[in-house]
Amino acid sequence: MDLTDEQLDRYARHIVLRDVGGAGQVKILQAKVLVIGAGGLGSPCLQYLAAAGVGTLGIVDDDRVDLSNLQRQVLHGTPDLGRLKTESAADAIARINPDVKVVAHTVRLTAENAEAIIAGYDMVADGSDSFETRFAVADACLRLRKPLISAAVGPFEGQVAVFKGYEETLPCYRCFVPESPGGQQRTCADVGVLGALTGVIGSLQALEVLREIVGFGQSLAGRLLIYDGLSNRMRTLSLPKDPGCPACRGRE
Repeated sequence: MDLTDEQLDRYARHIVLRDVGGAGQVKILQAKVLVIGAGGLGSPCLQYLAAAGVGTLGIVDDDRVDLSNLQRQVLHGTPDLGRLKTESAADAIARINPDVKVVAHTVRLTAENAEAIIAGYDMVADGSDSFETRFAVADACLRLRKPLISAAVGPFEGQVAVFKGYEETLPCYRCFVPESPGGQQRTCADVGVLGALTGVIGSLQALEVLREIVGFGQSLAGRLLIYDGLSNRMRTLSLPKDPGCPACRGRE
């Protein structure tokens, strides 16, 4: 694939990076990435992936833009109130980079449809806010051998990890969270979330997607990055593969 003159200008700051270069930018342009959720995490993730030139961005979201979303879901604006988030996100991405193809999946992702949706993509960035969806995504990614770039936030903290449980020494999501925590799940509507925090974590998630596409630096696979917004500290923990994990054991 040859880069056009316009692409050479648009992606010049990537191309001059020794660890990306023209070959890395071509990989980005040819990549197909599915983003679960066009909300607090999905907004910055989608913005930076679109700006980077990811060739195809799939968006899974069945929600509509609400006024309470706008404090953190920066892909949408006041004129988008009431619109489907997939439609609003597609318009925003077109303004950022009209060369990016957007595929809207205006559905709720479930265990029944996850595999069919995910199969058409190279990797998945999950920013969903329920364990039911996270498990559906994680299980499908494991079966399909697709990298899963997972992110989550609390009121003042967030985390990012990459899961490749189909590889011999690396954990899957269920090695990390074997099953849904008991009790009623609390959402950001219940406990709140600092808007700018979702920007930090969603941007880190986009960085890990680009790392997986191009192959620069050290992958987060097998590690968990944790950010504490109250103390402004970041740390990385090792995530070992669980030899007894019923999900990924024997899949290598």
